[in-house]
Amino acid sequence: MSRILDLKKGILAKNDTLAATLRQTFDEAGVAVSNWVSSPGTGKTALLEASLGRARDRGLTVAALVGDCATDNDAQRLARSGAPVRQIVTEGMCHLEADMIAGHLTGWDISDLDLLIIENVGNLVCPSGFDLGEDTRVALLSVTEGEDKPVKYPHIFQSADVVVVTKTDLATAVEWNREAAFAAVRATNPNAPVIETSARTGAGLDEILDHLLAGAAAAAKQFTTQEAP
Repeated sequence: MSRILDLKKGILAKNDTLAATLRQTFDEAGVAVSNWVSSPGTGKTALLEASLGRARDRGLTVAALVGDCATDNDAQRLARSGAPVRQIVTEGMCHLEADMIAGHLTGWDISDLDLLIIENVGNLVCPSGFDLGEDTRVALLSVTEGEDKPVKYPHIFQSADVVVVTKTDLATAVEWNREAAFAAVRATNPNAPVIETSARTGAGLDEILDHLLAGAAAAAKQFTTQEAP
């Protein structure tokens, strides 16, 4: 057991070192980077497609990296937004790691970007331990999943900078209990903003983008302060 724990610590330490390098690279390039995590079926890809389109409508230069165990289906779908998109196929791995991000940035001038969104593999467990050099981690929760996901999977929601509720246009149909869901979020993460969204209606898209850009500015300021002699 101790050997397994030592191996896990070593993997995480290596990942954290590379993530710190990525964070510095992103900061120097002036690009906001967001890591989106959720369970499968939350509507993450649909919301990301809508968000990329809205960002471009606002004159922002955006791109996306998409993680999945197999196929490039999501990348093909997101490319319809007109934004540059690259698929990261993990071949069964249940999360993205910093070296995968670094390896898929080749050929992109990230200094041309205002925002880079990373769509992590659909999983509420494994991604919580892996820093990708992002400014903001966004945990998504759909109204169709039930209200108690945050307390069932506390680590991913505790690590989130923003919690996004998806598919709100279906809330009445599935009898979603908004108060219970918000209480579950607050039980695990009292401070994260909660944004209610719908990819279908466009609700919340501008609020998401504003938070991601503001979060990047705050992270850059903190990074600069930490680096100052």
